[in-house]
Amino acid sequence: MRRTDRVRLRALAVASAATVVAALTALPAGTAHAVSPDLVISQVYGGGGNSGAPYTNDFVELYNRGTTPVSVTGWTVQYASAAGSSWSRTTLSGTVAPGKYYLVQEAAGAGSGAALPTPDATGTIALGANAGKIALVTNSTALTCATGCAGQPGVKDFVGYGTTASSAEGSPTGNLANTTAAVRAGGGATDTDNNAADFAVTAPTPRNSTTGGGTGGTRIHGIQGAARTSPLAGQPVTGVPGVVTAVGPSGYWFQDPQPDADPATSEALYVYTASAPGVAVGDSVQVGGSVSEFRPGGTGGTTNLTVTELTSPTTTVLTHNAALPAATLVGAGGRVPPAAVISSVTTGDVETAGGFQPATDGLDFWESLEGMRVQLNNAAVVGPSTSFGEIPVVPQGSTTRTARGGILLQAADGNPERVLLDDVLAPTPAANVGDTLSGATVGVLDYSFGNFKLLVTATPAVQPGGLAPETTAAPAAGELSTATFNVENLAPSDPQAKFDGLAAAVVTNLRSPDLVALEEIQDNSGATDNGVVAADQTLAKLTAAITSAGGPAYSYRQLNPVNDQDGGQPGGNIRQVFLYRTDRGLSFTDRPGAGSTTADSVVNNGGVPALAYSPGRIDPANTAFNASRKPLAGEFRWNGRPVFVIANHFNSKGGDQPLLGRYQPPARPSETQRHAQATAVRTFTDQILAVDPNAAVIVLGDLNDFEFSQTTDLLTAGGSLVDLPRTLPLAERYTYVYEGNSQVLDHILISPALAARAYSYDIVHLNSEFATQLSDHDPQVDRIPLP
Repeated sequence: MRRTDRVRLRALAVASAATVVAALTALPAGTAHAVSPDLVISQVYGGGGNSGAPYTNDFVELYNRGTTPVSVTGWTVQYASAAGSSWSRTTLSGTVAPGKYYLVQEAAGAGSGAALPTPDATGTIALGANAGKIALVTNSTALTCATGCAGQPGVKDFVGYGTTASSAEGSPTGNLANTTAAVRAGGGATDTDNNAADFAVTAPTPRNSTTGGGTGGTRIHGIQGAARTSPLAGQPVTGVPGVVTAVGPSGYWFQDPQPDADPATSEALYVYTASAPGVAVGDSVQVGGSVSEFRPGGTGGTTNLTVTELTSPTTTVLTHNAALPAATLVGAGGRVPPAAVISSVTTGDVETAGGFQPATDGLDFWESLEGMRVQLNNAAVVGPSTSFGEIPVVPQGSTTRTARGGILLQAADGNPERVLLDDVLAPTPAANVGDTLSGATVGVLDYSFGNFKLLVTATPAVQPGGLAPETTAAPAAGELSTATFNVENLAPSDPQAKFDGLAAAVVTNLRSPDLVALEEIQDNSGATDNGVVAADQTLAKLTAAITSAGGPAYSYRQLNPVNDQDGGQPGGNIRQVFLYRTDRGLSFTDRPGAGSTTADSVVNNGGVPALAYSPGRIDPANTAFNASRKPLAGEFRWNGRPVFVIANHFNSKGGDQPLLGRYQPPARPSETQRHAQATAVRTFTDQILAVDPNAAVIVLGDLNDFEFSQTTDLLTAGGSLVDLPRTLPLAERYTYVYEGNSQVLDHILISPALAARAYSYDIVHLNSEFATQLSDHDPQVDRIPLP
């Protein structure tokens, strides 16, 4: 499958994000400095003990919106009337922990009301009930100003309350009353240096140092949680601290420089701003917003995992050029990912299952690093770079490597240690399997399209591994050489270079086999859906290129399909084709009369099997072949001996759930059709072998399934056919590389009589491991001595 969008798809119906960046220069009128990174005045109440007052005393409340404790010993809370310049002081002592409040009790009125919670400091100042000015000062010197007070030396934070206040940060709050206080938003964490914007006039809620800040003071690891989705999903949070580590076109990543001690909780988040975020890497920020679980991939992404992020954010920049949190090393010397188990969840939807196990489950391992800076040292390239700028890599030391440096997909090992480098933030280089990315590759960890992705923040350097395309051995005299090759939607409109490259592969790398079963030959008009089904121009162009490359004059046999009935690109009408040469003893037995919907059959001619039609199609009306390629059967003669060949292209894996997706174990509904197709082909080959158990039968092509799959089991059950990929050492079993997993999709199977001979078999790796490809499949060839 191919991605349709290079940018993270955003389908959230969110209002345009209001990102407020408090600049460190060009401060608004009345602002003393940048917004406070820690201690602020969070509440002011001056109606204590007055008529109808809920509390007997006036009070000022402080809040630590930062990440470290702040000592206030020797500091003062100071008050002046709305227009006055004479300031009263209350001296403070002690320390305010992060996310905690500090309650300063002041004078009591003459009336009644409830007692305040136990204060952390006590004074005797009678605050104005409706308007006034409050300053938090880092020393004991009394202020003398009436205006411009927020900018005076030592002023940590300042609140002008009531519309008549002569000084404020930005504009003063609204008027207070005996029953209302000025209460800072976000549980005390919101600070934009504008009193009118930051405070609401509402009922007083005094809080002392025993009280936490609610949503204020939330840390990223608390949002991420030791889980696959956030425990705070759908909830608002404010004052979340961190340092910006990467900036994208519609959001940014930030990470807490003070992590907790739990490796299961990620310390980073993505902030979705919907447009250019207005922050820079290295900005120390505090962020508010709504915690959201975004599922990438648009309407087709229901099987993807979600990414935790903040939406509709408010961003406050505290400082610039802060040190970035250290990247987490993945691999030797750091956190080592699980090598085989993707997920131990067996209930289907991992989002509703418990048992979060990052130490043993690959899905959870990468989830625990979501959004964080991650580093790989000398990463091993296990899949070629793609047109999407992706490079599959693994940490050094991973097991089950192929003979040429890839990583092998096995029945019980989906290789959860894989991660895809992506070029969203910085370009990625061209790379082949077996290459190494020298030194440290660093990026932020993301997820999309069924894969965890490391969005590199600098282009890695490639150390070439020297991988070269393979060339097979030439067949000896008397050896029938048979190959299969998926040429990936070959059409006359393709550039001549593709035809020439495929021709060179057939002649040089495959050594001009006697028979080549081709898959994905398109019709003469290619993917134009115009009713054309003939492919003679495609094949004429290919055979001419082979001859020009020094190869033999190949003939071909095929049957045109019914328009748009065989799957693949609409209008392309892909089909299998027999390409064969006659100069070494091979000939084709023509038994005409079959159309694309005619079912071929096996005829018993006195104990000698024959095909009713050659070429013919196997069971084309069988629903197993709906919207899929029908097997092409042909009868050949090799030096006078009949050889039966069936070329296949089974149903694709489209619609299967991803290995690293939401549902575990992933469902593979496409298998049902392939199993039915394999059964139909097996039924046909059994009919040949029932007439002559020693018949020479070759079944080959793109089966779109693994050598360990039930599809292959159905073809080989009872020893009726031998699957040649299964005979290779593990490290050589692959014809295709998908998202870094080397795997078998293409097969050659032979009957027992042929398997009993001293045959040779070779998967010729010349495409799947390379960034520059003629096709995404590797061809394969067998050489069977049939003198």
